[in-house]
Amino acid sequence: MVSGGGFDPEVFNPRRNNFLEGHATAEKLLLDSWNSGRMHHAWLIGGPPGIGKATLAFRMARFVLTRGLPGEQEMGLFGPPPDPTSLTVDPEGPVSHRVASGGHADLLTIQRTWDEKRRRFKRDLAVEEVRKIAPFLRLTSAEGGWRVVIVDGADQLNSSGQNAILKILEEPPSKTLILLVADNVGALLPTIRSRTRKLALEPLTEAQVRSLLFRYLPDLDDAERTALARLAEGSIGRAIELHTAGGLDLYKAMLGVFDSLPRLDVLGAYAFADATLRGGNEEANWIAVTELIGWWLGRIARAAARGTIPAEVVPGEAALVHRLMQGSHRAGALDRWVEVWENTNHMFAKAESANLDRRQTLMSALARIEAAAG
Repeated sequence: MVSGGGFDPEVFNPRRNNFLEGHATAEKLLLDSWNSGRMHHAWLIGGPPGIGKATLAFRMARFVLTRGLPGEQEMGLFGPPPDPTSLTVDPEGPVSHRVASGGHADLLTIQRTWDEKRRRFKRDLAVEEVRKIAPFLRLTSAEGGWRVVIVDGADQLNSSGQNAILKILEEPPSKTLILLVADNVGALLPTIRSRTRKLALEPLTEAQVRSLLFRYLPDLDDAERTALARLAEGSIGRAIELHTAGGLDLYKAMLGVFDSLPRLDVLGAYAFADATLRGGNEEANWIAVTELIGWWLGRIARAAARGTIPAEVVPGEAALVHRLMQGSHRAGALDRWVEVWENTNHMFAKAESANLDRRQTLMSALARIEAAAG
């Protein structure tokens, strides 16, 4: 499968990315708290993956590291400076450069480590990383201002890691800001949630994802932007990951296999599995195709429940969904689609955890889909 090219991932890296779209309300809450002079010491930024949570956290970190609280700043000729109305700071300023390089002495970032073997971030956030926070906060601020800690993926901590975070939240030093970023806020201890101020970010609109794709991937044509925005369902991060992994090509190839339903083209299915799981991109393709199949099955189940055809991602998809939905009025059709959706996701997860044969797992999933469509 073809991997998307022409994209520099560092442009999208929250450490470097000063641009945020779609979360003006959350930014205003942070600014209002800052301008009040009673900034809460810990914030829990939650919401679906890839919508800008970490980008917002780093925007806030750069802002705080360039300022003191209202009343701490030097008086100007005409009195104190006006309250800031944006978290934006000079992208070419020294703070932005040091944050981008990971070299700001008053900023500590805790995040999942990179798995060189699988070429992706590890699923869990190691407790050893969290234990770096307490010594960092015991140090005097290197620049005489605030110290900021960002924990990206706080919901991936085990109980030991969460308890370590909780101790820090209970007795934070002065002039400390802790920003916890989590996809699944409910996975955190209730005591952590109660000691933080919560910012719940919503998925982006399709128009906002298209706008951001134009910003980061200007060479895409309109049809590709629309298709990626619909596949991403409100996540610019997912849209870019899909493009980089050649996800749109994978999706088209997958629909090509499904086009023969309710009778699966077995030879076409084997060719699809072989093309997906060979070469140097097997790991990325496996992740992409399992996510796409799960997403598509969920879409079919929702369409069966509502009796409506969703907007096409690629041309011709509506006709396929309509053909599958023609049987949705038969007794138990909706239940079958929901069952195959749940079972297929479970099978993919088991294949990952138990290191099962991926090609056989993929063929088994396609067979389940054929049974549901028959």
